[in-house]
Amino acid sequence: MDLDTPISQLSGVGSRRETVLNEHGLYTIYDLLYYFPRRHLDRTTILPIRNFSKGDVVTLIGSVETFGEKSTRRGKIFQAIVSDGTGLLTLTWFNGVRYIKKLFKVGDKLAIHGKVDYYGGFTITHPEFDKIEKDDDPVSTGKVIPLYPLTQEIKSGGIDQRILRNMVKEILDSRIKIPEIFNETTLDTFDLISLDTALKKIHFSDGIGELTQAIRRLKFDEHFFLQLLMALRKRSLQHSDSSPLIDIGPYFKLISDALEFELTNAQKRVVKEIHEDLKNSVPMNRLLQGDVGSGKTIVSILVTALAAGNHAQVAIMAPTEILATQHFHSFSAQFEKANIPCALLVGNMKKSERMPILSGLENGKIPVIIGTHALIQDDVVFNKLGLVIIDEQHRFGVNQRATLLSKGNHPHFLAMTATPIPRTLSITYHGDMDCSIIDEMPANRIPVVTKVVEPERLPKVYKFIIEEVTNGHQCMIIYPLVEESEKSDLSAAVEAHKELDETIFPKLMVGLIHGRMKAEEKDIIMDQFSKNKINILISTTVVEVGVDIPNATVMLVEHADRFGLTQLHQLRGRVGRGAEKSYCVLVKRNVTDTSRTRLHIMEDTNDGFVIADEDLKLRGPGEFFGLKQSGFFKYKIANMVTDGAIIRDARKVAFDLVEKDPNLKHEKNKGIRTTFLKEYAGRMDDVKLS
Repeated sequence: MDLDTPISQLSGVGSRRETVLNEHGLYTIYDLLYYFPRRHLDRTTILPIRNFSKGDVVTLIGSVETFGEKSTRRGKIFQAIVSDGTGLLTLTWFNGVRYIKKLFKVGDKLAIHGKVDYYGGFTITHPEFDKIEKDDDPVSTGKVIPLYPLTQEIKSGGIDQRILRNMVKEILDSRIKIPEIFNETTLDTFDLISLDTALKKIHFSDGIGELTQAIRRLKFDEHFFLQLLMALRKRSLQHSDSSPLIDIGPYFKLISDALEFELTNAQKRVVKEIHEDLKNSVPMNRLLQGDVGSGKTIVSILVTALAAGNHAQVAIMAPTEILATQHFHSFSAQFEKANIPCALLVGNMKKSERMPILSGLENGKIPVIIGTHALIQDDVVFNKLGLVIIDEQHRFGVNQRATLLSKGNHPHFLAMTATPIPRTLSITYHGDMDCSIIDEMPANRIPVVTKVVEPERLPKVYKFIIEEVTNGHQCMIIYPLVEESEKSDLSAAVEAHKELDETIFPKLMVGLIHGRMKAEEKDIIMDQFSKNKINILISTTVVEVGVDIPNATVMLVEHADRFGLTQLHQLRGRVGRGAEKSYCVLVKRNVTDTSRTRLHIMEDTNDGFVIADEDLKLRGPGEFFGLKQSGFFKYKIANMVTDGAIIRDARKVAFDLVEKDPNLKHEKNKGIRTTFLKEYAGRMDDVKLS
């Protein structure tokens, strides 16, 4: 038996089981060894119910005594009562009731894990749990029992926890050889056990100490291979020749000297970092991050002026027309001082407007173009594209970015994001990019005061809004728009507009903007708001990015409990853009433990990097930026939220390796090359190994 042996060679794996396992990506012995337990049951930590205290995080074994649905003010909940012979415990689910209630029958034995609360008796809300099969008594199965992820399809193929454990045990009992991929020096330096030992102990260990070592080694491997991909991507870029943009040029000084404010030290540092990159023949690949209001736009304007001063064309791509238009106005205002032609290209333009722009790009008479996805159309041809800037880059796919870059001869690339990215996430998803951070706010920025309120306090809030408008300021009121119930949510925003306009603020101008409006309608509303012809703007989250109204001093977010932390922070960043004290009011209506935590964090801090870290902890890496749907690498065991130290170690090993052996050709790196090509075959579009 070797790692490539089909699983059909294992005892008890007939055609039915083989088909089910194949459908879940399990074809070989290798695949099964890397089908890690989703968690482990440590019988040495099992606690009897009679010894519980409120707040304990516990593991227990119990049998289902009874279960059923219950109606509450919040809707239907599902509860199951379990017993371990020492006491009773209530398990409660508020979400997924339809699914959960199908999973139980009286007498089921469960391994349960969760945090204990007390409401007239011990209870655990949304516990982790696994069914224990009849022949699967955890008390006599060893100290640490692996619990595998078993879908309904796998179970229907006649595979339960016991059978899966027996399959893995058969592999390990065969004394299968698992070759090591790292040298002894790497293992010793980073205190890693061998791969052979790790794969055995992740499935069957005698204690938590052994298991912890196995998990650490396997996490290291996953992070290492992703960092290896990043290192190879970065190296492949460095072999592309780009046109160096060496000179300061005539425009930079004209614009910077005419600024009405002093750049922060962070802005000056970042401009210098970017210019150092632009001077090289290796194309720049840099990520610029900064909190909302930190001044990324002026940095991008100055960098564009540098490029234009070197006779290069610059393309700035934004995810929405509103944001592209906002950028166009900001750039144009500064470029007028230096007579730099600048144009806007968006999807809904008439042919008569579009054609002169296309002609100006092709003959080089338009050095700076700002636009949306319209920039990547086939008929957009550049004369000498030297710099590409993409704003809110996580909103674009890799292919869209590549298409725009392909319109020049290895142009320099700058990505910008107003969403501060946690360090571990940045290393993982942007590890092939150099990073510049604007970590200082302009001196005139006053932190936005944030308050969480109950709906009963809204009359006082409305009174305060009237006072702010009377003093010449403006307000935004945000309603959530959730995909699953888009129509009802939109109608809620429309109805709220009617009530606020006619009943609450009859003497004020109240506008409405939402995603289903035509672009021209949105533009008219935003133009009126920016000119203070509209006092209060009711909106769905289309204002999340791109709206810069210095006169807006109040942001009211309805159903704030339905927004993520990062989204709330982005919304808050729409006010406080001027010199006046500004306020963000978050209305909570259906609060859960998680949403309560989010709202408290919003009250406590204005620091986007702190918020991003907390958001990552609460939502997990898969949800951050919508990366769950991005097709990006899925970890089997690693966790970028908690693995910061391991990621940094793995990154060092990977980048040092590529520096010494850029094509992974050395005999000692043969195992690394083989595994890398196996795991990353579909992700190597921009990586070449000779």
